[in-house]
Amino acid sequence: MENASSNSEKQNKIKLNFKDSKYATGRRKRSIAKVWVKKGSGNIHVNGLKMNEYFKRPVHQIIVTRPLEITEATTNYDIKCSVKGGGLSGQAGAIILGISKALIAHDESLKKNLKKDKLTTRDSRVVERKKYGHRKARRSFQFSKR
Repeated sequence: MENASSNSEKQNKIKLNFKDSKYATGRRKRSIAKVWVKKGSGNIHVNGLKMNEYFKRPVHQIIVTRPLEITEATTNYDIKCSVKGGGLSGQAGAIILGISKALIAHDESLKKNLKKDKLTTRDSRVVERKKYGHRKARRSFQFSKR
């Protein structure tokens, strides 16, 4: 019985009330992020964890908070993200797009600054497919003349 109660505690890490929030999705590479933004005190949660616990590398933390720094609203909004697929860099990129879209939905006047820094458009670069007769997408097998 003790194990069952600890599992329920792990599943209910955070309970955030996001009823009056704006929702947006962001994509990057193979990652998809669902983002909810509402007025608050500047808390960012990713998959039920605080952003600092989910993204250990400072580079990813800076990337995720970039839209808030550009709009000078780091402590004005609470953000809840649910992200899946891809790696951490792709997930951070997906969260950026989601936050930017949700901020614009919340306050239309922020669009000008976010668009200037190209945070409102999806980065369409994805991994190139492998071709037959090659080792990778472009790398060929070693050629020996004799």
